[in-house]
Amino acid sequence: MHRVLLVEDDADIREPLSRALEREGYEIVAAGTGAGALEAVVQGRFDLVILDLGLPDLDGLEVCRRIRRTHPLLAVLMLTARSDEIDLVVGLDSGADDYVAKPFRVAELLARIRALLRRVDHEHPSPPATDGLTIDVGARRCWLGDEELSLAPKEFELLAALARSAGLAVTREALIDEVWDEHWFGPTKTLDMHVSSLRRKLRDDPNQPRYITTVRGVGYRFEAGTATLR
Repeated sequence: MHRVLLVEDDADIREPLSRALEREGYEIVAAGTGAGALEAVVQGRFDLVILDLGLPDLDGLEVCRRIRRTHPLLAVLMLTARSDEIDLVVGLDSGADDYVAKPFRVAELLARIRALLRRVDHEHPSPPATDGLTIDVGARRCWLGDEELSLAPKEFELLAALARSAGLAVTREALIDEVWDEHWFGPTKTLDMHVSSLRRKLRDDPNQPRYITTVRGVGYRFEAGTATLR
């Protein structure tokens, strides 16, 4: 089932549109503000964002730009009441994949959604069912068996950094430099908290780890042969 984030501040549009999309078989998460949309993108995995241009707090263009910085492959369909060609060009330049002008027919919107999702499925197909861990670095997606995991951006970057050095002990300093950057001066406990969160999502027992092993006095080691990295 495709997961769609619907960002629309007008409840008279958001609620019936959510119901219509759910009837089409999509899993819908709705947000009424730009800030709510950005938080939802960080917290969960989506195949598509339907993004209203006129939001009460952040302009939809700015929301789209921020989504693009952290999720460059996430499909974005923009809803706009602005019919001026310049506005539409700016919307596409901000990173939107397509747009639908208001007022729109639901049938037209559904056709645009299906077209975008077909492209997403073609370019980034889910891996076949497996008992192991699969990490798609380019798409920033991760599966445990056939279940896709919802990882925060830093959690994914940390997992990818460890998996790229599978079988080797990686120092805490090296992980902090790679994931947070060399100029970051926060507490090293932040790294431990992210590792702990990763272990919970991977269902990894720290006492008998399958994936992430603590190397005392050094850092962490991702066990070789436990994941497919692509």
